[in-house]
Amino acid sequence: MNSDSIHNLQEEAIGLLKKLIATPSFSREEDKTSEILEGFFMERNIPAKKYLYNVWATNKHFDTTRPTLLLNSHHDTVKPNSQYTRDPFKPVIEDGKLYGLGSNDAGGSLVSLIAAFLYFYDKETLKYNLVLAASAEEEISGANGIEVLLNQLGDIDCAIVGEPTQMQMAVAERGLMVLDCIAKGKAGHAARKEGDNAIYKAIKDINWFTSYKFPKVSELLGPVNMDISVIETDNKAHNVVPAQCKFVVDVRVNECYTFEEVFETISQNIQSEPKARSFRLRSTSIAKDHPLVKAGLELGRSGYGSPTTSDKALMFFPSLKMGPGDSGRSHSADEYIFVDEIKEGIELYIALLKKVLL
Repeated sequence: MNSDSIHNLQEEAIGLLKKLIATPSFSREEDKTSEILEGFFMERNIPAKKYLYNVWATNKHFDTTRPTLLLNSHHDTVKPNSQYTRDPFKPVIEDGKLYGLGSNDAGGSLVSLIAAFLYFYDKETLKYNLVLAASAEEEISGANGIEVLLNQLGDIDCAIVGEPTQMQMAVAERGLMVLDCIAKGKAGHAARKEGDNAIYKAIKDINWFTSYKFPKVSELLGPVNMDISVIETDNKAHNVVPAQCKFVVDVRVNECYTFEEVFETISQNIQSEPKARSFRLRSTSIAKDHPLVKAGLELGRSGYGSPTTSDKALMFFPSLKMGPGDSGRSHSADEYIFVDEIKEGIELYIALLKKVLL
């Protein structure tokens, strides 16, 4: 495929992204964008499948004797915040920037991966099969996104997960464990100094969370981080000592620990009762000598550890997070991605995949 063909793919990708931006696709409400994506493939005579609001397609010469490489990104978005000054659903290009909700996170990555998939779709001698999956519910880590879709896709050997990384390689990613903690005391009248104040017990535990350091520090992800994000009591009266105090802890886990190890350490050191919402979003890493990573290094891409969580956390096979755009723009007002970032992203995806597939 010559440079003119790649240029055509770039233009198709930008056109598709404009359609996606113009169509609201909040998590669990991605029905319209799933129809757009399914139609995009069908218009190009590529059989596409849909399960719930997830859309996927395989390369033309899929061969079950070969390993399979997944190209995945999501088409759901968060809701626009109150600071938007533009219509979040009106795709506009100004000064080389394509504005619109989901343009950066992760529409640019999704359409760039789709363009790369189209480039290799009908080639016969690929070393890997290709599966392109546009998944739902990534922004809420929902159960009906990539997690349920993987059951439909068959065996996957490795993946590229499209998220805004400035086309650098996120070779490791922090895991996320959210804890709901309850400190228990005894209700009483404040004027008579009765009861056992649950807030004071919670404060002792919160002080432990803010001072404790897990000893294993990752070269890529740094230490395990724990932050208190919510605190409340069920008591609204000023003169009643609360019997319960609830607080939420956001725990970002590096690849040196399992969630079970971190949870056990916490349980042994606080008086409150901790309960993990789930152990699903685990930390992940991909080996430095994996073909995807080696190909990226040969193209001058650098590897780093990502502090943010993505669908990569739900994959049980090696995966590389990489895509056009800047994570710092995600969920921001007047979200945008540079058009040239999309064009470069497509070229780099294709160059990287050539090294792995051909």
